[in-house]
Amino acid sequence: MDVRPLGILPWHTALRRRTRHVTHGLGSLDAAVFDAIAQSPSELLDATMPPLTRAADHGKLWMAIAVACGLSGRPRLQRGAVRGLASLAVTSLVTNQVAKRLRRRPRPMATVVPLARRGRRLPTSNSLPSGHSASAAAFATGMAIEDAPAGLVVSALAGLVGLSRIATGAHYPGDVLLGLGIGAAVGTIGGQIAPPITRRRISIPAPTVEDAPEISDGAGMTVLVNPKSGGGRGADLADSVADAFPAARILVLDPDDDVARCARTATDARVLGVVGGDGTVATVAAVALERDVPLAVFAGGTFNHFARDIGTPDVDATIAAIRSGRTTRVDVARLDDDHLVLNTVSLGAYPHFVRTRDRLAHRTGRTVASAAALLHVLRHQRPQRITVNGEELDVSLFLLGNSMYGSSGFTPVRRARLDDGLLDIRFLVAGKRFAFARIAFGLLSGRLQRSRCYRELQVPEFSFDSAEPVVMSHDGEIGDSYRHARVTVDYRKLRVYGSSIVGAGVLES
Repeated sequence: MDVRPLGILPWHTALRRRTRHVTHGLGSLDAAVFDAIAQSPSELLDATMPPLTRAADHGKLWMAIAVACGLSGRPRLQRGAVRGLASLAVTSLVTNQVAKRLRRRPRPMATVVPLARRGRRLPTSNSLPSGHSASAAAFATGMAIEDAPAGLVVSALAGLVGLSRIATGAHYPGDVLLGLGIGAAVGTIGGQIAPPITRRRISIPAPTVEDAPEISDGAGMTVLVNPKSGGGRGADLADSVADAFPAARILVLDPDDDVARCARTATDARVLGVVGGDGTVATVAAVALERDVPLAVFAGGTFNHFARDIGTPDVDATIAAIRSGRTTRVDVARLDDDHLVLNTVSLGAYPHFVRTRDRLAHRTGRTVASAAALLHVLRHQRPQRITVNGEELDVSLFLLGNSMYGSSGFTPVRRARLDDGLLDIRFLVAGKRFAFARIAFGLLSGRLQRSRCYRELQVPEFSFDSAEPVVMSHDGEIGDSYRHARVTVDYRKLRVYGSSIVGAGVLES
């Protein structure tokens, strides 16, 4: 028998009564705020709230914004639109199939709303929570995670959508607040599951710009030409160079010629020029660096990565840069102090990846070709085991770039600056559980750089050890095998003619 002093109630009964009092009070406050907003005479609300709430029906407003972001060409807005729509879809499911089933709440009495502001069709579903508000908050949160300024604007619009649901008599303020909370929570959780791509911001000093020897008719300039480069374009480009600089010394190389030895014979040259691909350019650049004379690059290869990144993608651009009489100093990388590297060092299956990608690119486009080549290499190539900072890693693909690339991911294209003093390193780690599935999902979803199997570093020096010899390629040429390799940066050592000389500032990628 339960004996209690008179007037003392069980704790759970007392808690239920207090809760009932609190919820009753909140309900009364909610109704009072609704009446104040819904009954307020305002021509502005009459004119704006009904069309805004109709625009948000079935997510039409947010889909239109997503399409506009997609057409903007700005990657951050495009990613924000995709994330916002994904958050909206999940939020709609949670709100309509879960939250609205937890507690029944009737809709407000729409008769208190002025006729001009009242919705054309009053909803009959459960009032708690507001689905429009939840979707609005979810989309706005997704946008804000990827692009804060755009997210701020969309968040303000989402707040107005929530207000429109009260002003048109569709929901109580509490319904709107709960909906906004659900949408924001879903968007935030999505940001934790799939973190946004962060952009690196590094302050770099102004380029080192120097006066160059005056080269008007080409006197004092020696140009080495690889006639086989670019599928035979080298010989044609040599004629263009000779026309522009008739006094220049043009050396057309034979297939058996030692490029470095031929470059060293030009002992009286005040400028060394080269017509060829990245491998030939790197060899001549090493001689130019030894003698501290400017290098003029005439893009004659297949891809011409270095020439493009210094702003001389064609012969005309190089001619204009030489006649400007100005040079800039750029970084070069050193592989074990033996090989000068202008673009990249790679090991493992990366050369095979590049060949497969280039073979497919003309049929499918570069993006699809890169994805297909990456998956093919991961399926068929044996990883290389190396030790980095005391950690043993099975590396499937490895790319080291001279200076930072302007985009994240495993298929970087351009470098905004070549004088930042850094090595840009990207590689995939195999051997982890479900590694292939993780990499494939990350690649197809565009989130590879967030995968635990993907590593990205920006450092001034890098080294590794390996129990077995590892073949390394540099600037597109197959190199030697190494058990230990060290790559360092020669900061702003090489003088080049280029048109992409920009001021100091923040490098963002």
